[in-house]
Amino acid sequence: MPLFTKLHLNLYFCEIIRKKIIMTENKVNIQTAKELGILPEEFKQINKLLGRTPNFTELSIYSVMWSEHASYKNSIKLLKTLPRKGKHLLAEAGEENAGLVDIGDGLACAFKIESHNHPSAVEPYQGAATGVGGINRDIFTMGARPIAQLNSLRFGDIKLDRTKWLLKGIVKGIGDYGNAFGVPVVGGEVYFDECYNANPLVNAMSVGIVNKNKVISATAKGVGNPVYIVGSSTGKDGIHGATFASADLNEKSADDIPSVQVGDPFMEKLLLEASLELNETDAIIGMQDMGAAGIICSTSEMSARGKCGMKIELDKVPLRQKNMQAWEILLSESQERMLVVVNKGKEKIVEDIFKKWDLHCAIIGEVIKEDRLLFYEHNKLVADVPADSLVLGGGAPVYERENKEPAYFKQLKKFNIKQIEEPENIREVAEFLISEPTIASKQWIYEQYDSMVGTCNMSTNYPSDAAIVNIKDTNKAIALTVDCNSRYVWADPEKGTSIAVAEAARNIVCSGGTPVAITNCLNFGNPYNPEVFWQFSKAIKGMGIACEKFGTPVTGGNVSFYNQTTIGKTVEPIFPTPTIGMLGIIDDNSNITSLSFKHKGDMIFLIGPVIEDIASSEYLLKYHKITNSPCPYFDIEMEYKVQQVVSNVIKKKLISSAHDISEGGLFTALIESSISNNLGFDITTDAETREDAFLFGESQSRVIVSVNPNCEDLFIDYMITQKIPFMALGHVTKGELRIDDISYGFIKDIKKKYNTALENLI
Repeated sequence: MPLFTKLHLNLYFCEIIRKKIIMTENKVNIQTAKELGILPEEFKQINKLLGRTPNFTELSIYSVMWSEHASYKNSIKLLKTLPRKGKHLLAEAGEENAGLVDIGDGLACAFKIESHNHPSAVEPYQGAATGVGGINRDIFTMGARPIAQLNSLRFGDIKLDRTKWLLKGIVKGIGDYGNAFGVPVVGGEVYFDECYNANPLVNAMSVGIVNKNKVISATAKGVGNPVYIVGSSTGKDGIHGATFASADLNEKSADDIPSVQVGDPFMEKLLLEASLELNETDAIIGMQDMGAAGIICSTSEMSARGKCGMKIELDKVPLRQKNMQAWEILLSESQERMLVVVNKGKEKIVEDIFKKWDLHCAIIGEVIKEDRLLFYEHNKLVADVPADSLVLGGGAPVYERENKEPAYFKQLKKFNIKQIEEPENIREVAEFLISEPTIASKQWIYEQYDSMVGTCNMSTNYPSDAAIVNIKDTNKAIALTVDCNSRYVWADPEKGTSIAVAEAARNIVCSGGTPVAITNCLNFGNPYNPEVFWQFSKAIKGMGIACEKFGTPVTGGNVSFYNQTTIGKTVEPIFPTPTIGMLGIIDDNSNITSLSFKHKGDMIFLIGPVIEDIASSEYLLKYHKITNSPCPYFDIEMEYKVQQVVSNVIKKKLISSAHDISEGGLFTALIESSISNNLGFDITTDAETREDAFLFGESQSRVIVSVNPNCEDLFIDYMITQKIPFMALGHVTKGELRIDDISYGFIKDIKKKYNTALENLI
């Protein structure tokens, strides 16, 4: 029998009393757990971890931290198979709030993409706005000043009133928050498909620049160091937001409006400047944004990274509402708040900075040695949980769900292009396609975003395949893009996701950059559906293959399951949508390449293979109304070779423009290259290929380039040595569009239809 000192006995009896207080407060049972979204086996696991039955506050903590949105319990095993190392990476996925990449000159780029789908489905304006706010905080909590935003949006049938309401609210939310906060929106994508009728997707990406020796870690350490909450006060908005995001939408989801946060971009701007000023001092140990799951998420993740714990006094948290209970304070997702661990003795430095910026700044606790989170309210212990038990790699559950190939997958392979009758009037098809909402200009949307606001670094605003942002005081730039064709992924999750990575890389390369790394936002249906999990597992495999090939490791991102709507007995999952956000580096900004034709008389070439393929194309879907077809042609080795060649002809200054061929096919790419400078084209199609496939097919690994006549011989000589397919299409005209000696009108008329088609539908 061990011998106890007086101190040991006191600690022993204190522990007994503390456990008694916890166990008698708000008794819970398995039914309570079920109501909070906790599985029976998880409830048993929590009891085992704690050595007792949790009280309601503790169970609420586990309900959010073990939700899919926070714990990735159904995805983490597969995510860990993705490539996570690279020569440019300064932090591996999961180590910090966002990915961190070395871009040279002593600078690092922090970037990340995340979803805000469910909130945007029930309250589009605030759902989208707070998505923008949250992703920007992930960047500046690392000490990086956000310099660019991108977004990837998915909507349903534009003819539906609900779709129009969602579109207007989401676009306004993104624009209002970003414009007021002062970070430009430099790029993005918008798709329309009926599968998103009830469940839109809002994926927001933010990018920032930081001096490599000024990066702030999201880590707590140093026993006795004070823990501050800074920024806005805490209210009841967003409570159980993580749980809300971890369940299907249904007819009653609008009742969950309290789960949607409310944003204040002006407050966030103050928080940004205060945080960056704080980073110039020696007062800070670590900092983390309070996003999903609020205080409990920040305290647990920072503690787990530092292998320590925290003692927190909840009554010291600045509140905006009276009579908030402990679990409400812990789970609140009120926006514009951060947790900061400060060097003891440096409190006045911190408090003076936040006072200057007129922001709340309150000590709510301190770092402790033990792996425990002790939450007190008015000196009463209300929750005691191990920090490590709440996070990935700790005690959070990890599952591998059943997967099953959907029956539709084999059916798609039966598609035969010969069964599709070629239209007699190709010009009519061309005009029809450029007015389709997915293909038509998104001018109505991007004109609501400020692409030049408030950045020390400057967006070029060149019409290029990727967004380009020059880096101040250097001769380099970064290239940014978001990409995913979800119909391709639905048709073949592995190949379709590889295409998403490949197209992102192709966009970077066509703009003069070198692909470096990706972040991802993985939007899928319910992981407990074996067919959905099959899509997810295949998508991860395809992503891994492509990232390895293009040298773009995964820096982190977001998994968003449960993107499906249950109406009565009908379940409608979205298309699997693994959005790829990619970063590229342009070491010499003289290599920046736009997609626009430059001069009348320049020659137009196609680099890449000509394949007779219309599978999964907008042409097949919208014109022929054929929804079932396989993924378009894609050969990753050919794709890699094409990208290498395009990169080389840019560096050799042999081409004037470059533009990849994607949705809408070659014709749409030619129109997009013509519009900016009001030029046209005169081309000849391939006699051995169906004209509709040549003009509107979406087979991959193709790029159109324009070449000044003075460089034509050098370009052709170089291309011959590369042993990849290429062909001369024709030349740039003053404004007329001609194909096979037939006039398709003039660019000024086509441009008007292209630019106004979406606005006219809204």
